[in-house]
Amino acid sequence: MAYKITDACISCGACEGACPVGAISQGEDHYEINPDMCIECGACEGACPVGAPKQD
Repeated sequence: MAYKITDACISCGACEGACPVGAISQGEDHYEINPDMCIECGACEGACPVGAPKQD
């Protein structure tokens, strides 16, 4: 089950830097996770100061 970034995202970029496979990129409104690349490691969730990444 891949992670998804919720609307709580403040676009700080902490999750992008934490992702070991580069599955996170800046989207139109907030950061987004490519579900095909996500390895479900949870690094993004741990790095996010507002808890925006959640398992989909």
